[in-house]
Amino acid sequence: MVRPRRSRLALVAGALIVVVSIAFALRKDHGRTVAVPTVPAPKGVKPLADPYAWAPDRSADFSRRAAAGTAGALYELSPGGVAVSAARVARFRPQIERAAKAAGVRADRLEGLVFLESAGRPDATAGGVQSAAGLTQILAETGQDLLGMKIDTARSASYTRRIARAAGARRVAALERARARVDERFDPGKALAATARYLAMAKNKFGREDLAFVSYHMGMGNLDGVLKAYGKGPVPYAQLYFDSTPLRHAAAYAKLSGFGDDSSNYFWKIGAAEAIMRLMRTDPARLARQSALLEAPAPPAADGDLVAVRSASGMRFPPGARLRSEAAALALYAGALVKTISGAPSLNVTGTAGGRLDVSRRYASPAQAVAFQYVLDRLRVLGAIQWWRDARSIHITVSKDAARLEPLLKR
Repeated sequence: MVRPRRSRLALVAGALIVVVSIAFALRKDHGRTVAVPTVPAPKGVKPLADPYAWAPDRSADFSRRAAAGTAGALYELSPGGVAVSAARVARFRPQIERAAKAAGVRADRLEGLVFLESAGRPDATAGGVQSAAGLTQILAETGQDLLGMKIDTARSASYTRRIARAAGARRVAALERARARVDERFDPGKALAATARYLAMAKNKFGREDLAFVSYHMGMGNLDGVLKAYGKGPVPYAQLYFDSTPLRHAAAYAKLSGFGDDSSNYFWKIGAAEAIMRLMRTDPARLARQSALLEAPAPPAADGDLVAVRSASGMRFPPGARLRSEAAALALYAGALVKTISGAPSLNVTGTAGGRLDVSRRYASPAQAVAFQYVLDRLRVLGAIQWWRDARSIHITVSKDAARLEPLLKR
């Protein structure tokens, strides 16, 4: 990174001192008014368009970034690593293509679903055969009642126990074939065909492929509830997700954020899985590099890249705090947005280190905690930050993407 000039350092250091409130400016974007959070600008200075606010022309970019922003879990948790998981999934490509054609959906997207649900393991289970099982992790009740599958959970569980005790590959294979006859979720072809039936039903209900895939994890009833709360019919999922905030379509946002099982991000993770499968076929070396990059710790920022910051609206810093300029700008943006949503006093920053800041989890009110959670989740999905928590603090690492907020520091 090029070291900033001293005049710019003074602007950055001073900006977080003088800013005391946040306002909402309005901008027309392709005929649609978009609320733009920004620090008060000097007279005659055009307010900064919020780079993280929804607008229709950002749909493709936000979808791409959301897939990238949620990819970390797939790289971290894929059994045997993403390359091994991708190779397992690729074995089923012919069956995936047949099922996708039957459902009227893209094969690549269905392949992403298989990667996400089972990492290509037709014997995968989550909580036993009474729960989700098979290549596409179909619930026993859903398979029996909605998809017309043959599922005898008692016999399936018995075979599963025998498989666990069996010795020898031939014996295991024979028992697995027998289990697949009494529980069709363990037959990859039949599991994919059943998933295709579900997706076809959901696509017919919602009129959109993206919403059909969202409902695979969320459930059609739950998704229908979110859409009704949003109030504009079966809109694209990118619009439903990014345009639902505590300040806009708050009822829809409350439903999306209230599932507690990351249902709202399921569609983005399918996109991340699609990208992994695409790299496996076209550029496996890049996939390996990407995997190593996501697993490696970020290098510390050099002292020359740091600037002094002081307390501002929405964020209270300890004396002598220093941050990279993009981190300072993001702190200003995030803190002011939390304050606007919640009306609460400033968040307390307990430590800074280059591109990282630690924020105390002692909140002024429940509203402040909810607002901060929204800001954290939205900025992570869009690739501006990564964050994690411990008992006392939220630890935020700011990415270079947040440099688009640096004009805020010149206000």
